[in-house]
Order: sequence, then C-alpha cells, then structure tokens
Amino acid sequence: MAHTFGVDLRGIIDLLSHHLYSSPRVYARELLQNAVDAITARRALQPDAPGEVVIEPVGSSGGTFRISDTGIGLTEREVHDLLSTLGRTSKRDDLGFARQGFLGQFGVGLLSAFLVADRIRLVSRSVKGGPAVRWTADSAGNYEVEVDDAARGDIGTTIELVPHRDSEHWLERDVVKALVTEYGELLPVTVRIGDEVVTHGELPWVEDALAYGEKVLGVQPFDAIPVEVPTVGLKGVAYVLPGGVHPGARQSHRVYLKRMLVGDAIEGLLPEWAYFVRCVVDSTSLRPTASRESLYQDETLLAVREELGRQVRDWLVRLDATSPERTRALLDAHHLGIKSLARVDDEMLRLVERWLPFETTDGPQSLRQFRRKHGTIAHVPDVDEFRQLAPVAHAQGMGLVNAGYAYDAEIMARLVALDGPTAARRVAPTEVLAALDDPDPELERALRERFTMAKDVLERHDCDAVPRDFDPGSLPALLVTNVEAERRRDAQQVGEQADPLWAELLGSLVESSSDAAQRLVLNCRNPLVRRLAQLTDPALVELTVESLYVHALLQARRPMRPKDTAALNRSFLELLDRAVGDHL
Repeated sequence: MAHTFGVDLRGIIDLLSHHLYSSPRVYARELLQNAVDAITARRALQPDAPGEVVIEPVGSSGGTFRISDTGIGLTEREVHDLLSTLGRTSKRDDLGFARQGFLGQFGVGLLSAFLVADRIRLVSRSVKGGPAVRWTADSAGNYEVEVDDAARGDIGTTIELVPHRDSEHWLERDVVKALVTEYGELLPVTVRIGDEVVTHGELPWVEDALAYGEKVLGVQPFDAIPVEVPTVGLKGVAYVLPGGVHPGARQSHRVYLKRMLVGDAIEGLLPEWAYFVRCVVDSTSLRPTASRESLYQDETLLAVREELGRQVRDWLVRLDATSPERTRALLDAHHLGIKSLARVDDEMLRLVERWLPFETTDGPQSLRQFRRKHGTIAHVPDVDEFRQLAPVAHAQGMGLVNAGYAYDAEIMARLVALDGPTAARRVAPTEVLAALDDPDPELERALRERFTMAKDVLERHDCDAVPRDFDPGSLPALLVTNVEAERRRDAQQVGEQADPLWAELLGSLVESSSDAAQRLVLNCRNPLVRRLAQLTDPALVELTVESLYVHALLQARRPMRPKDTAALNRSFLELLDRAVGDHL
C-alpha cells in the first residue's frame, strides 16, 4: 500500500529560520523577488505592462504589512498548485513559472514570511482573466482559498502579513526601508515604500565607479577594473584595495543576481591570490544556494573565477606598462598576492623581477638590479641566516639576496626554469665560510690550542670551532649550521626516545659521521678573539668560548635549547662574578 509523505509546516518554518536562512530579514528579499518575478512573467505576455511594487509597512496599514505588485497574478488553480504545495518544481514549470528568467520560485519564497508573521493573506487577480482569489494561511499549516466573483480591481497580487507578537519591528517602516533598499535598490522596476521610491533603475558603478567603490568599501580604492563575463551575463567592477589587507583575509564580494542582492560577503568569486581585490557584480546566470545568501560552487563559478582572475592579471600587466610609479605603490601594498601569482605566471614574474624590492647585502633593490651587478642571484632561504651572513658577505664583496619570505624560494626556482641555471642559486653558509681569509699562522695555532682546552664546551653544544680572518672586525663570531649533521643529530635524538623498532629504522637512515652540527667561526680581527688566544686559565678559556658561542647563537636568532639557555645564564653570571671579584 502506497503512502504520501506528510509535511509539518511548523517544522519547515523552524528549518528555514534555524538552518537555511541566516536571519528573519530575508523575508523582505523573498517577497520582493516574488513580486519582481510576477512582473517579469506578465511582461513576457504584455511587454508594456506596468512594473511597480508598493510596500506599506506596519503602522501605515492598521497593524499589518502589505506588499502589492502589478504582476501576472494567480488563478484559483495556480494558488493551489503554487502556494500550498512544497517541492512541486515541475508543476511550477508547467504553469509558466520556470526558473529561467526569474529570481526565485513563487511559493517557496512566500514561506519565509512565516519567519515574521503568524498569518498571511493574499489577494490575486490573474492576467488570464477570471475572478479574484483570496488565500489565507497560518503558521500551523492551515489555509483557505476563496473565489470572489464580485471583486474588481487591477491585475496583480497583494500580500498582507499579520506579525508575530515579537516580530513587529521587522515590519516597521525604518527596518523595511533599510531591507528593501539593501536588497532591491537596483531592481529594474519601481519599488515604493508609501510614496517614496527606493529603486534607482541604473547600476550606480557605471557612472562613477571610484565614488561608488568608496561608498561600498568605506575607503578610496586604488583602482577600479571593469569586469565582464558574457557567458553568465556578468558585469561589474573589481576594486583594488589601497592596502592593509592580510593575505589570509576572507574575500567579501558584493553580488547581485538579476539586480537583486545575493549578499555583500560572497566568497569564491576570485582566485585566492587576488585577496586584495573586491568585486561588485551583477549576473543573470550564476546559481545561488537554497538560502540565496551565497553562490553554488559549481563548474560555472569555477570558470567565472578563472576569467575574473585573468582580467585582474591583465590589468596588472597594463599597469606595469603604463604607470611604473603606481606599479611600485601597488607592489608595496600587495606584494604577497602578486608574488603568489608570479609563481605560475611569466608576466607577473617579470613584473616582480623589475619592481619588487628584495632585501639584499647591497640594500633593498629589485632582482633585476641585483642581476645587473652580480650576474647570478645568490640567495639564502632563511631570514635569520641571511641577517647573520649579510654583514660578513657584504664585507667580502659577496652579493646575497634574502629569499626567506613567502614565495621567494619558488620565485627563484621559477627564474631558473625560465632563464637557465645561472639565473639564481642557493648559497649555503659554508660557501660564505670558504670565502673568508685564513688568519695569521701563529694566531691560528694559539686559537686552536684554546679550542682544545674548551673541547668539553664545544662537544656539549655539538659544535666545532675554526679561526678565520674577515670583516667586519666588530663581529667576534659567526655560527654556521651543518645541515646534514644537524639532521643526523635530530634523528638520533628521536631514535633514543622511540621504541626499538622505530629506533632501528631511524638508525638505518642515519649515516654515521663525526661532523658537528654547528661550526663556530671566530673572527681573528676582533680584539676579544685576539685576547682569547693569550689566555692561559683553562676555566676562563672555557667560559670565553661558551660566551662567544651563546653570543653567536643569539645573533643568529635561532631557537634556544634548554642547554643553550643554561649556558647563557651560566656564562653571564660567571663573567659578572669575575668582573666584580676583580674589583674587591
């Protein structure tokens, strides 16, 4: 035996209010779009038919809210089929209310009125002729349909809402005007609240895009880019923000569908790299979600996203060709997004190469400037490592680029892929070390003897020491990491704490080597290092070497292990104790 699903209208209303719609405020949008759809349907039959929606908020109509339109109207059969049945999409199509060309679906949107009303009364007169029809429904799921043969009046529909006891404010004039203006100010029909017209009829960004952008964004845009995707009937403006936007910020675009606002915080309209651009667009074919408060993530939206991204990228190329000063200003404000695009786009890569300043040993300059002087972009992929090596490399005449920020290393790899292996190369700290001069043999011999005296200190910090002669003389020591040795050390430490099977596996991956993980390079041009070579007290030698190690570690800005912190405290206190003791 077949049965029919029963529908609990109260449950449907609860679903709409708590799970589909973000707020009861959407009732205004749904009623407005139903009225516009009815006018659209009538004009398909009568092109010269009037297009007007009149809204009378609570307070001006005896405690009820009223919205009237000059649309196609409904017959008695259509009232039963459209207003009192859920999910009958095919029936709506048969009656001429197919989705194409309309904002929403009459009947489904009307249910949203129950978010603010206890009772709905509808009177409609169809363009097809026949008597007026009265439909009355309450939130409990009961409805009545009456035919009034004697009723006369214009073609169209009037809906009255009797509000919930705690929802009157949603239907009062100030709130209604704000909601209708927000959702429907661009609609191609006349919308009145009483005697006041709230629709413009024209797209406001067409006349003065920058002024409209400042109104919408609250800040003067850097530029306004006209955008268009004819396949989905999309036209609008992409606004480039002047600055202050974090790369992780959510994109918030203002999107209209057939001039009805979908939302002003719509995501997914642009690629992620274009985080510094905000769009205001109107489309005829993008698909909204069931709540009509966001866009459906389908292949159409993906294609629109790619096309809008291409148009923004083309604007960047044109800006680079026509306005170098503005290009520099844009890169200063939004370098991360443009660098992200440069990883995959050759023209953006050239723009970054020409204009974006990088931190170098010669000061801030573009990669192209650096290449003119040094030929190859020798770069260090770690910020702290660069800052430690930069003064030494500069003093030796070596050019280095700091490639430790987001996307820098990928940009270097991209340059190599396009221009060949001589375009850029990674520089290891040991390469800088190899460029340093050997010290005076006698001084070197004395220092190596002191290193032997401080053997326990150096082993404790997994470090060996070498003397070198380099500028600047104010720098006493340089700490260079042996990456492979440090990797082996970390694997051994993990293996000591792991279960036997895992420890054996790690042991098989770690090659045996006596190389220290770090190398302490002492500068023989520094007075303190020269005095170290003259010390004879083993305890003082150990203290001095450990102090130099801690100083170099701090200057390298590396994370300190517990034993490094202990060494810092110990060396400082012992040096302080010796200094105070000498004066007693």
